[in-house]
Amino acid sequence: MLAFSALVAGSFSLGGLMANDIDPAAFTAVRFWLAAVFVGMLASLRGGFGTGSFRAPWRYAVLGGLFGLYFVLMFEGLKTAPPVSAAAVFTLVPLMAAGFAWLLLRQVMTGRMSLALAVGAVGALWVIFRADFQALLAFDLGRGEAVYFIGCASHALYTPMVRRLNRGETAVTFTFGTVVAGGIILSIYAWSDLVAVNWADLPLRVWVALFYTAFFATAVTVVILQFATLRLPSAKVMAYTYLVPSWVIIWEVLLGNDTPPALVLIGVMLTVLALFLLLRDDEVRKC
Repeated sequence: MLAFSALVAGSFSLGGLMANDIDPAAFTAVRFWLAAVFVGMLASLRGGFGTGSFRAPWRYAVLGGLFGLYFVLMFEGLKTAPPVSAAAVFTLVPLMAAGFAWLLLRQVMTGRMSLALAVGAVGALWVIFRADFQALLAFDLGRGEAVYFIGCASHALYTPMVRRLNRGETAVTFTFGTVVAGGIILSIYAWSDLVAVNWADLPLRVWVALFYTAFFATAVTVVILQFATLRLPSAKVMAYTYLVPSWVIIWEVLLGNDTPPALVLIGVMLTVLALFLLLRDDEVRKC
């Protein structure tokens, strides 16, 4: 999940560079198909998927739809929402995941996990707003933030749904079914946009973002997420998203953007503290 948070952060930085260059649904559809190729190659190297891996295909349609909705609304929201506000909305995912996990799996967090989520949320917000308390107080939810919030809710619901719908399939198999189903759904939905895009004239940043998001931020992270979800409570899995703002700062520095003020490190330390609280082997209770 540490690797997951670092790879996801890269999609924020690279995605922000090309959000207005291509239709989000068309971009995400191609991204999913490329991810399916990468995951399929990985599966072939590991001996294939096995007999009966894709029974009850409606499960993959549910997961692919949820995951595709998140990515489409992420890029759609970034068209109008300031990155700081969008990242603030993203920090709500672990809490929403905990709520969905209770509804679907009857997972109840321990007091220490609740404390860790609260500490992580404060630390992440401190990082997101770059230690500027006035900027935090001035937060105003606009259309872009509202759109992205729906996407984040989809992401949060996806996490417990993986455990609910898995019937013993491996993470690679489940990932392949998810991205193929998502690719089919998005291709149907965005067919006119896919045909209308002049792919040859797209700037290089779109192709860089497409490869990165397809391979690292989709194929690799979905495998990681599904592997972790089958072994950890949903709230604990999504708590690692609190590290994303800190990783985004590193990405932004590497891309040549301004470095954050030193006070931001307070938030980084809080997110690390939250992770230490979560790394203890505590199981959530069930009602």
